[in-house]
Amino acid sequence: MSTITAKIQIYVSDNQTESLKATTNTYRKACNWLSKHVFETKNLNQVSLNDLHYTDLRNQFGLKSQMAQSVMKTVVARYKSAKSNGHDWSLINFKLPEYDLVWNRDYSLTQNQFSVNTLDGRIKLKYERKAMKKYFNGTWKFGTAKLIHKHQKWFLHIPMTKEFTELDYSNVNHIVGVDLGINFLATTYDSQGKTTFYDGRVVKHKRGKSKATRKQLQIRQTPSARKKLKQIGSRENRYVTDVNHQITKALIDKYPKGTLFVLEDLTGVRSATEKVRVNYRYVSVSWTFYQFRQMLEYKAKMNGQKVIVVDPKYTSQTCPKCGHVEKANRNKKIHTFCCKNCQYTSNDDRIGAMNLHRKGIEHIGAVTIEV
Repeated sequence: MSTITAKIQIYVSDNQTESLKATTNTYRKACNWLSKHVFETKNLNQVSLNDLHYTDLRNQFGLKSQMAQSVMKTVVARYKSAKSNGHDWSLINFKLPEYDLVWNRDYSLTQNQFSVNTLDGRIKLKYERKAMKKYFNGTWKFGTAKLIHKHQKWFLHIPMTKEFTELDYSNVNHIVGVDLGINFLATTYDSQGKTTFYDGRVVKHKRGKSKATRKQLQIRQTPSARKKLKQIGSRENRYVTDVNHQITKALIDKYPKGTLFVLEDLTGVRSATEKVRVNYRYVSVSWTFYQFRQMLEYKAKMNGQKVIVVDPKYTSQTCPKCGHVEKANRNKKIHTFCCKNCQYTSNDDRIGAMNLHRKGIEHIGAVTIEV
C-alpha cells in the first residue's frame, strides 16, 4: 500500500472566496480554542473530547456537525504527531487558515467539479482536472483532504492510496547507481555503462545568493527584514522541491520497469559535512538529499521499480576498476578521482555512481543467496 499527496489548484469566484475564507479562518480559530483545552488537560481521547467540547464548538464557532468532528480529529492528530516525533508537550498553534475535509462527507470530487461543505452550505468549484485525471480509474482511494489558501490561490491536498506490487529482486533487469552531490545534484551510472550528470551549479549559485541576502537581513533585525527572511525561506524550499521533483521524474521516465536505483544512505549527511569549508557549508548541509530519496522511492514504487540505500563507506575512495581503496585516490578540490594503484581516472561523482551500481549488483546477489 502506498500513499501520495495529490496537490491540485481550485478555481474560485469572488463570492466563493469569501465563503472559503470565512470557513477556513473559523476552522483555524476552533482548532486553536480546542488546542488550549487539550494542552491544559493532556486529553487526546476523541470520544472524551467530543463529550466535553462538541456542543461548544458548534455554538461558539457556528460549525456544522461534521466540521466540529474534523476539528477534534485535526487537533488530536497534530498533538500525536508531535509526540511521536519526540517533541516535548507544548501548546500547538494553528497559524494558517486550513480545513480538513473527510471524503464523501465534507467534500466530493468528480471528473468535472469539486464540491465542498462550508459554513454557508455546499459550494461547487472547478479545479485543475489534468492533475487528477490519473486518479479516476477506480483503483485509488481518496483520503481526508486539506483545503489550503496560500500565495493568493486555493489548493486541495488529497492523500491518494493504492496497492502496488513490490518489485522482487529476481525481476530486476537494470541497475542504476545514483550519486547525490552539490556541483552535480545527481550523477548516474547504469547497467549499459552510461553516465548522466544532472548539473547543480545553477542551484548552488541561487542558494549562495540566498545565503548572502539572509545574512544582510539577519543583521537588520526589523519586522520587515524578518518577514523577508520568511519569504526567502519559503521560496527557496519551493525551488528545491521543484528541482528534486524534476530530476526524480526524469530518472523514473528514463529507465524501464524492473529498474533498481541504488543510493547512499545519507541520513548522517549533516555530521559528514561539518568539515566542509564554512563558505560552502550552508549549500552542502541544507541540500535535501532525504527529500530526493523519498520522491524517488514513491515514484519508483508506482512504476514497477525499486530504490535501496547502501552504506556510503568508501564509495568515493574505491577504484571501480581494480578495487583499490585509498583516501588519496580522490581529489575533492578539482573533483577528480585517480587510482594510486592502476591510475584509472574519472570525475569523482561518476566514480561514486559506478561504485553504487556495483553495490547494487552485490546486494541482489546476497539477497538471492539468502533466499
